[in-house]
Amino acid sequence: MVSKDFVLEQLKNINYPGFSRDIVSFGLVKDLFVGEGEVHFKMDSAKSSQENLAKIKVEAEKLLRSLDGVNDVKISFQIKQAKKEPTHGTGEVGPHGVSRENPIAPGVKYKIAVASGKGGVGKSTTSVNLALALKKLGFSVAVFDSDIYGPSIARMLKVEGQKAKSIDGKNMEALENYGIKTISMANFAGAGNALIWRGPMIQKAIEQFLRDVQWGELDFMIIDLPPGTGDAQLTFSQTVDLQGAMIVTTPQNVALRDAYKGVAMFKQVNVPIMGIVENMSYYECSKCGEKTHIFSHGGGKDAAEELEVPFLGEIPIETKIRVGGDEGVPILISEPESSVSQEYIKIAKKLVGTIQDKDLLAKMQ
Repeated sequence: MVSKDFVLEQLKNINYPGFSRDIVSFGLVKDLFVGEGEVHFKMDSAKSSQENLAKIKVEAEKLLRSLDGVNDVKISFQIKQAKKEPTHGTGEVGPHGVSRENPIAPGVKYKIAVASGKGGVGKSTTSVNLALALKKLGFSVAVFDSDIYGPSIARMLKVEGQKAKSIDGKNMEALENYGIKTISMANFAGAGNALIWRGPMIQKAIEQFLRDVQWGELDFMIIDLPPGTGDAQLTFSQTVDLQGAMIVTTPQNVALRDAYKGVAMFKQVNVPIMGIVENMSYYECSKCGEKTHIFSHGGGKDAAEELEVPFLGEIPIETKIRVGGDEGVPILISEPESSVSQEYIKIAKKLVGTIQDKDLLAKMQ
């Protein structure tokens, strides 16, 4: 008789449609039962379409029936649709809880959230440089700053103080610099003003930015989430049809513990984890080249292996990264050929590589 562990290993050979991640690591396999000659399990996902689950079911049934000793295979699934909310329109609700008749940023192919379990790990800096790296690879990109309380993307992309212009009294044009489209609360409330808003107001503001800003046709939208794993992050994940999330952490244990929470949160709402980036991985002496691991080392890679998600790369502590963010001239703009810039480009390539999209890969320079 085949074992439960053996069946799970076999199911790992089936990738989720459109991604290089398998259905087991996505958490789609529920209530697995392995008995004498029989295998049963459920796929229960609020984030997967019926079409995708049907494809997975056909492939899984074929694979399981090919195993010696297995002759009875039963796979069931149920689509859990989010309740219709007034802000989502009155049309049919799609697999991400978003109205099909009024989708959020419909011209964007891949909406990727960049998250961290805690603040201070360089998430926003990573978001900006990742976006610029994707741009250098030939993709059309936007960065959306969803951190209402602490917006920083506007400064990093040197559009702080600029105001978004209305096209027709309702829709707005996205700001743009370095070939990257962007919008931030800093472009409305002012960088120095404090906002005291409750959750529903934040959700409404975020959704309005995404719906009313004319983003156009884009390959990627990098969404810089607020730090943490609270209501704001969870609400965003359930409101926007995210195609994936990337976790930014530093090597020390206190940051890694929160990174685990971030991964768990996205898995809970069935948003694919596209990988982990270890920031502030080491400091390299400019004179002798010796590397010092100030915040420990290797924690991000170890976490990725344990969580069975891709490890996308590591970024060192580099003064020029900080200066570039403060002055609005990111290192990929000021020193595009530097070793640090090349690391960001490697991370961007790995991120794109997790997406099984032939047209997207063909576009990459």
